[in-house]
Amino acid sequence: MAAIEKAQIEQALASVIDRYLEKDLVSAKAVKNITVDGARVTVDIELGYPAKGYHDELVSQLQEKVEALDGVDGATINISTKISAHVVQQGVEPIKNIKNIIAVASGKGGVGKSTVAVNLALALSAEGATVGILDADIYGPSQPRMLGVTAKPESKDGKSLEPIVSYHIQAMSIGFLIDEETPMIWRGPMVTQALEQLLNDTQWSNIDYLVIDLPPGTGDTQLTLAQKVPVSGAVIVTTPQDIALLDARKGFKMFEKVEVPVLGIIENMSTHICSKCGHEEHIFGEGGGMKMSEDYDVDFLGSLPLDISIREETDSGRPPVVADPDGRIAQIYRDIARRVAAKLALRRKDHSAKFPNIVIQNT
Repeated sequence: MAAIEKAQIEQALASVIDRYLEKDLVSAKAVKNITVDGARVTVDIELGYPAKGYHDELVSQLQEKVEALDGVDGATINISTKISAHVVQQGVEPIKNIKNIIAVASGKGGVGKSTVAVNLALALSAEGATVGILDADIYGPSQPRMLGVTAKPESKDGKSLEPIVSYHIQAMSIGFLIDEETPMIWRGPMVTQALEQLLNDTQWSNIDYLVIDLPPGTGDTQLTLAQKVPVSGAVIVTTPQDIALLDARKGFKMFEKVEVPVLGIIENMSTHICSKCGHEEHIFGEGGGMKMSEDYDVDFLGSLPLDISIREETDSGRPPVVADPDGRIAQIYRDIARRVAAKLALRRKDHSAKFPNIVIQNT
């Protein structure tokens, strides 16, 4: 029996397409090591995005291909994850302890953006990442309610705030600092200053992804984010309704102008499923998010139904990803989270931290 060659194993691995990267793991440079010990093969895979819920399926596919080779009697596939920092807008400095910032935006209110943002953050965490969420909606903060938090953040040094940790994610919101029913009667400059302080004066701890829940629209807060906050990528949330899509397109154009890459579009409230009879109906229209993704050549990340359980669980402070982690809604969110992180993983990495500062001194 001829000895198995590493090139044959590599060829077998290259026949498996990663569903989220949409390319094979060899060309994606995810195959880090191949060891052949007689008829036994060990392959080390390093993914650039968190995908705990996808590992078993991927291992099974890779094992099947390798074990089908002549001369192989068993294959061990090890999968690890290494999340890198990715490039941001020119002239904007990265924030200490935050590798990547993902902005979740919508052109208009009422499309469920905050619900999507919190479940996306929780799903990224469930997939194995260290995650934070910043509630940037100063006028209408909703993350404290959605995360079931009533505590006030502490300040150990009297200057900065410790993030509130809920369901393993680090969170900060103006809603933690004020009474829930207190209106924020502030002009634009105060709002943008508050956003900058909440972001920069919070002691974030080794975050892979900070999800920023933006207020709807394309005003002061969004402009501050584009000019002063190092954003790795944005996600647009819309419904299939024509008027929502019209505003979502404006949001897309805004990010395009400020050179923040849009990782994709999430269509919320795609279908309504009757809780009594199970009838499914497209009450807000059909296929709008997919058409927008085609028109702008941007990825369609997934669609979510208009489901009463999402509203009930999120309003009660236990969003679906934690309330029913094995349920259909949680699995949709986890699939979207893997897709978002994979799209970001394909973008250019930020290597600036690896280079030393060169100091020239006159001696």
